[in-house]
Amino acid sequence: MQSNRLEGKTALVTGATSNIGRAIALAYGAEGARVVVSGRDATRGAEVAAASGGQFIAADLDGSPAASQALAAAATEALGGRIDILVNSAGVYPSRPGEPVDEAVFDRMFAVNVKAPFFLVEAIAPAMAERGEGAIVNLGSWIARLATGSPVYSGTKGAIETMTRAWAAEYGARGVRVNAISPGVVQAPGHAGAVMMRGTPAGDVGAPEAIAHAAVFLGSDESAFIHGTVIDVDGGRTGVAVIAA
Repeated sequence: MQSNRLEGKTALVTGATSNIGRAIALAYGAEGARVVVSGRDATRGAEVAAASGGQFIAADLDGSPAASQALAAAATEALGGRIDILVNSAGVYPSRPGEPVDEAVFDRMFAVNVKAPFFLVEAIAPAMAERGEGAIVNLGSWIARLATGSPVYSGTKGAIETMTRAWAAEYGARGVRVNAISPGVVQAPGHAGAVMMRGTPAGDVGAPEAIAHAAVFLGSDESAFIHGTVIDVDGGRTGVAVIAA
């Protein structure tokens, strides 16, 4: 049900052509925000933009300052000179978990998952601070704290969660709220990843929409007193163990 919780706000959502980013862009549009949908796939991007009432801007966030700065500038122009909410959802995961990670894969994961959002925040947050308001929502991961799978991917998400707190300290006093969401396993029902949710209260994988609900809250004025927090939306994966009778 639409409630216009983001009415009048503008938002840039990266990685918005699939899964969690897509769900967030659609939820933001449904809640009244003007959305720039960003990603690499133009076909999927156009579909999400049409469904959210927003605009697609292609971007390959390779970790270079130039790529992040170019997207920030293009999105700012498309949104009438102001970005109220930045959602850093773009990320990459090793294509073959468990196999050795070579230097190129290591560098790419840190470039896309850490450097790209870093330079986006550095390009966008100062203008938010100058206006005295804004919200930044970063996507962490449950495996940043309950280690499993790729140590490199876990490291990138641990970095994002730590950077979230550092940015909150840097920009919070000037009106910019910086927080993060730590999703659990978010995949299609019946996916093999469901095994990682055994022994949790949820007992199964989550839907992208569950993460989007949290992103709407963190982007809205309802979260005005929340700074530097990582919200676990993980079906209880990191905090609860269900013991079978």
